[in-house]
Amino acid sequence: MLTNQDIRFAVAPMMDWTDRHCRYFHRLLSRRARLYTEMLTTGAVIHGDRARLMAFDAFEQPVAFQLGGADPAALATAARVVETFGYQEVNLNVGCPSDRVQNGAFGACLMREPALVGDCVKAMKDAVAIPVTVKCRIGVDDQDPEQALFALAEACVANGADALFVHARKAWLKGLSPKENRDAPPLDYALVHRLKRALPDVPIAINGGLTRMSQIREQLTFVDGVMIGRAAYHDPALLLAVDSQLFDAPAPAADLFEAVDAFLPYVERQLAKGERLAAMTRHLLGLFAGMPGARSFRRRLALEAVKPGAGAETLLRAVGEVRAAAARRAEAARLAEPAETR
Repeated sequence: MLTNQDIRFAVAPMMDWTDRHCRYFHRLLSRRARLYTEMLTTGAVIHGDRARLMAFDAFEQPVAFQLGGADPAALATAARVVETFGYQEVNLNVGCPSDRVQNGAFGACLMREPALVGDCVKAMKDAVAIPVTVKCRIGVDDQDPEQALFALAEACVANGADALFVHARKAWLKGLSPKENRDAPPLDYALVHRLKRALPDVPIAINGGLTRMSQIREQLTFVDGVMIGRAAYHDPALLLAVDSQLFDAPAPAADLFEAVDAFLPYVERQLAKGERLAAMTRHLLGLFAGMPGARSFRRRLALEAVKPGAGAETLLRAVGEVRAAAARRAEAARLAEPAETR
């Protein structure tokens, strides 16, 4: 069973982004955030290279696995694999609007089939002991959001879903790209708040359009949790504030520089196993956004980390440019002070 504290803050599953390297680095920024894998289909879990697709470091915990699929029996089988791998939760994707997902008739398409989603949840609940949760939209295409969301939520809860994560936008399956679906449909936070009032005993988290800690705190007065996607990825400094501001716990690193220092041993271990530096550093490009030297940091990683044989020293040099720029700015500020106050 998930508690409200378990879902108080989560980093959303994001295709091509929240892989194991990304999650490891995010865990260095927050010990309390709940982390989610990229979505994998039931077919990939059942028939694919599990060691490559599903492996994760124990340091990432608590980490949840997101499944894509619409066949209850296949989802049950895949959920058992997920549990065996040691994940702490299995989450059903009922929100992705991509062409690939639509062709497979799962993801956001399932918003039209609440009874089937209920069957999927029940099959997974019967198969595993770990929590089973659902991430959904508020509707698709011409659906009435109030009716669509409440019907889906009620079917999920009736069949034992342990929590709901609601992206507070519709998904337009025809006419909008997946990228446009993340921004174009209007947000309706109030609808998610009404759902929480209707289901007071069900842990419910909200997702969509939240980028600042002040917004997160406001949402937590209405729902149990907040799930952040692109904002956490592009501005990792947001994660560094999570433990102290949302859980009254110490931050795991004093600043972003310390977090990178803590990441280096992991980078070196992965390089020794044959991983490419760029596979890890691509998740750091937004790390020093707004700080002096950030552009040089991004440029160096973009140009040098992709080279064959690139090692941890490439990351160290890139971070060194930000450190040096920050030191120059601090010295300039010191010299600008009146002599008597130095």
